[in-house]
Amino acid sequence: MAKKEIILNKNMVTPFESDTTSSWNEYPRPSFVRDSYLCLNGEWELFVTENRGHGEQKYLGKINVPFAPETRLSGINREKKDGEVYYYEKEIELAPDFNKGRIILHFGAVDQICDVYVNGKLACSHVGGYLPFEADITEYLTDGKNKIGVTVIDELDIELSYGKQRKDRGGMWYTPTSGIWQTVWLESVPESYVKGIKITPSLNTAHIELDAPDGEKVIELEGKEYRFEGNSIDIKVENPINWTPENPHLYDFTLKYGEDEVRSYFALRTVSIEEKNGKSYICLNGKPILCHGLLDQGYFSDGIYLPATPKGFENDVLTMKELGFNMLRKHIKIEPECFYYYCDKYGMLVFQDMVNSGKYHYFVDTILPNVGIKRWFDRGATKERSEMFAREARQTIDLLYNHPSVIYYTIFNEGWGQFEADRNYLELKSYDPTRVYDATSGWFWEKHSDVHSEHIYMRPLKLRARQGRPLILSEFGGYCWKEMKNSFNLSNTYSYKDFTSIEDFERAFIALYDDQVIPHIRKEGLCGLVYTQVSDVEDETNGLLTYDRQILKVNTEKVKAMSERLYKAFEETTK
Repeated sequence: MAKKEIILNKNMVTPFESDTTSSWNEYPRPSFVRDSYLCLNGEWELFVTENRGHGEQKYLGKINVPFAPETRLSGINREKKDGEVYYYEKEIELAPDFNKGRIILHFGAVDQICDVYVNGKLACSHVGGYLPFEADITEYLTDGKNKIGVTVIDELDIELSYGKQRKDRGGMWYTPTSGIWQTVWLESVPESYVKGIKITPSLNTAHIELDAPDGEKVIELEGKEYRFEGNSIDIKVENPINWTPENPHLYDFTLKYGEDEVRSYFALRTVSIEEKNGKSYICLNGKPILCHGLLDQGYFSDGIYLPATPKGFENDVLTMKELGFNMLRKHIKIEPECFYYYCDKYGMLVFQDMVNSGKYHYFVDTILPNVGIKRWFDRGATKERSEMFAREARQTIDLLYNHPSVIYYTIFNEGWGQFEADRNYLELKSYDPTRVYDATSGWFWEKHSDVHSEHIYMRPLKLRARQGRPLILSEFGGYCWKEMKNSFNLSNTYSYKDFTSIEDFERAFIALYDDQVIPHIRKEGLCGLVYTQVSDVEDETNGLLTYDRQILKVNTEKVKAMSERLYKAFEETTK
């Protein structure tokens, strides 16, 4: 039998692409802003080589950073071959007054292993494709022109975090990307400067800790000055306004230390698990909250891992907010910080997944759970993978700690790469006890978790809380209506229930909530729900938006009314 031809539409354009000439040029760290900033996005030279960048180089052309070479927006649009090493190069010249003492080179993310050179000298190396890193390059710079080079190796090593990328893409696996895929930028700081800030809020107080040398430090907030004693301070706010999805109030402040000045913000809110009427709930500011959300994978038709501009992230947040959703589950991917800022600003709660490593087993991880076997042996991992996962999980928590929208972490999803779940839960809960932790989202439950988490597709919802924990339906739905001209795979479709018309899709979507979700809110105390998903992703056509963000498949007013019915049922249940 002849193999079916697969026809892919790789030329879909999102509504944000007209802005690509100036895309991704704003300050990339909205929670920690300095004026001394030089964006290095835009044109770089791209070569392919071997031997970690030291072999013979073949010129591929100019690449538009921060888009991965596999994307159309990069200008390269090629699949990386096994054994290839990418080498990026850019020449820069700094203004005479740019250097205030030290110059720091920042990378938002580079996938998967890289070496960074400045004028031919190794400045730093980094392993892991989803987290930011930096290097002090002051000593490597010269007057006049300077050359920055980056070698990148990405063989989708499953011992490292890789998310949902796979060489043989298809179905629930997506086109792999590599190389630089977030902003590259320079920052100049004084010789003595603030390296970091950690903010732990309560209902009326922000506890602020600094990573900085000794010296006088002052925070300016709402016309008042607050002086540190050492490197920490408690700022009690008069007439506090608590952060909620309905009123996402942020307090902007300026931190001054010697010649260093940083702008940031905080919110006043608490996250807890409490009992109400005999059931356990996730609570925001001491009050039970219905986390009504969607799976958000953060893929885009033209930039894959990135939208053409940050407006793409903002558009997704605002569109889902307008439909009445108050939460996004960021699925197996860590975004540029602007995404989390939009969630802070607009009042969108975030359930954040850790990025998985390890091998996916179809029989164990998919077949067994779908026939009802949701407890299994908790697998082990190599010492190297265990240490890497733990280190990146802590780095993820550090990166997102100051974002009030982030209230929940998923450690493992559906058994993919799961190992020693109890130990990982206990270690991460101890590291940051201010959030909720879902140790094993979907199945393969062990002893420890803050919530009881279920995934249900292709059958009627049937849920019950376990062990006195909040009940979370952390994946469900996956309904499909496919518009061919706005779809990536014209040959195949991956979904859980197909509809032939957009009208039937919408009716079924709303009925799912009215007929199945609301009864579980009332009877079982369901307090978190994650519909699959925000947008189509490649073969998956189960989004509320098409992959190119050109079509919203549901009526805004109808879905908003449905959302209000959910919130009303939850409010009546938790009185």
